[in-house]
Amino acid sequence: MTDTRRLEGFAALVAFGLTIPAANWLIGNAGSVCVPQGPCLIPVAPGVMAPSGVLMIGLALVLRDLVQRRLGLGWAWLAILAGTAISATLAPPALVVASAAAFLISETVDLAVYTPLQRRHLVLAVLLSGLAGLVVDSVAFLFIAFGDLSFLPGQVLGKLWMILLALPLVAWLRRADARRGILPA
Repeated sequence: MTDTRRLEGFAALVAFGLTIPAANWLIGNAGSVCVPQGPCLIPVAPGVMAPSGVLMIGLALVLRDLVQRRLGLGWAWLAILAGTAISATLAPPALVVASAAAFLISETVDLAVYTPLQRRHLVLAVLLSGLAGLVVDSVAFLFIAFGDLSFLPGQVLGKLWMILLALPLVAWLRRADARRGILPA
């Protein structure tokens, strides 16, 4: 493994790990509206609100893909397991099970979709795995935490925005890798 690929992989791993506490902090502290005893909300489309942590979860789905691309499948699994533990540790007590379960399930789905596609179609792999992961994460979290899917459109849109914003960077990375002769792990 080249030093550059390893360094970039560990940078993605650290960033991935930081999205979890950031999501937990955002959901309780930052938004245009904070529901008493509930999440802080942000607008993700006209008339559509979502808990503010969705932005970090959308980014986490992309960063996990980059960890796998740079460090390999083993590191991606370790990142998912560590992320699940971090999520369970940092989530508000009422949301521990929902947060950890949704994280574990959605990141595993993301990995399962991304892995077979990433060597030949990186941007498509990131998009499709992110879409699968964000839907699973949103449904699992909302159902387990609240037994209610009323925030589903906002959850999906908020995470989708982050994935879409990351796609040009992923396309650039693919081209840069080809120029530098860096192969996926």
